[in-house]
Amino acid sequence: MKKVTFLFACSLLAITGYSQGSSLDKAYTDVEKKVVEWRRDIHQHPELSNREFKTAEKIAAHLRSLGIEVTTGVAHTGVVGILKGDKPGKTVALRADIDALPVYERNDLPFKSTVTSEFLGEKVGVMHACGHDTHTAILMGVAEVMSKNKDKIKGTVKFIFQPAEEGPPPGEEGGALLMVKEGVLKNPDVDAIFGLHINSQTPVGVIRYKSGGAMAAAQSFTIIVKGKQSHGSQPWSGVDPILISAKIIDGLQTIISRETELTKEAAVITVGKIKSGVRSNIIPESAEMIGTIRTLDYDMKDKLNQRMMEMVPMIAKAYGGEATIEILDATDITYNDPDLTASMVPTLQRVTGEGNLQIHKAITGAEDFSYFQREVPGFFFFLGGMTPGNTESFPHHTPDFQIDDSGLLLGVKALTELSLDYLNKS
Repeated sequence: MKKVTFLFACSLLAITGYSQGSSLDKAYTDVEKKVVEWRRDIHQHPELSNREFKTAEKIAAHLRSLGIEVTTGVAHTGVVGILKGDKPGKTVALRADIDALPVYERNDLPFKSTVTSEFLGEKVGVMHACGHDTHTAILMGVAEVMSKNKDKIKGTVKFIFQPAEEGPPPGEEGGALLMVKEGVLKNPDVDAIFGLHINSQTPVGVIRYKSGGAMAAAQSFTIIVKGKQSHGSQPWSGVDPILISAKIIDGLQTIISRETELTKEAAVITVGKIKSGVRSNIIPESAEMIGTIRTLDYDMKDKLNQRMMEMVPMIAKAYGGEATIEILDATDITYNDPDLTASMVPTLQRVTGEGNLQIHKAITGAEDFSYFQREVPGFFFFLGGMTPGNTESFPHHTPDFQIDDSGLLLGVKALTELSLDYLNKS
């Protein structure tokens, strides 16, 4: 009986949503070209985390032109817009990240980025190599559609344009964590939040999602190994921190391969950088390693952290040296609230059409959207950005990364329809 009732409720939502969605067709058609233009302009003028000044100005000006209440300077360069519907109700938040990456673009596009900047003391290219330009343009499009259809909004929509999703510069706060700290989910209090991420390896027209843990928690770690310096020809007179580092790296991988229940969830420990020594014939005094940890389960995360804290100093001691390890949180687990997800799936089914809504497995990539989900129920999904039939697509965070603009309108429709259905159902 419960199953029949649930199916009837989903069907009813789909029917009422379809009527509502079809009445927005003209608004979607009118905004599609603008969304592509905004995306290309933002792509051509990318800015690094916590430095998204021009991007924020463009967003704020657009929201103000729509009559939306705007707050700027949130978490440094973030922009928040509030749109109140004609009828009272709950508050739903929609989030887009706005920062770019320190990557030189290698594409030959008319809107290719040629911007350079400084990152960690080095000259770098700046590129929207993860699709945040598309997220920003999509949410600007959603804001325009909804501002012209306030009579359909039963409640309030909060548009969150978030800086520094890729992480703030060293020594600075930023991103979703700082936005939450500054009260972005308050005044009015947010009841649910939706977000999306474009994907270069998912075909245009397809949306993928997963209930529960969808993306990994990300942590960074720093290991300092102390040895005893000596001549390279007499290793017995010193303690080699490079050798100890190699043993530590090997030991960390046994935590994954021999102590972690990988059939439950995936987990990763990666050492991304090791720095030590000055020349070939000197055994150095110390070594430094930095890396990342990815987990999809809170208990597994705690166990990995505990074993790393135990193992690193013990391995160093076994070889006559010393080692310390520091582990810092970067993002939490991106956890799609099961009840919210189940209630909104019919909306995405309607928007995408038969066969185009797919369930994906959890991935070890990370998203600081997770910090919003830690405070309120949230639903985060992936939007196709790969040209259908394409035999080659380049991964995110690479110089050749590309997105097909024809996929952007589905993002506008998905976020708009999710918001309206959630508010009207509530």
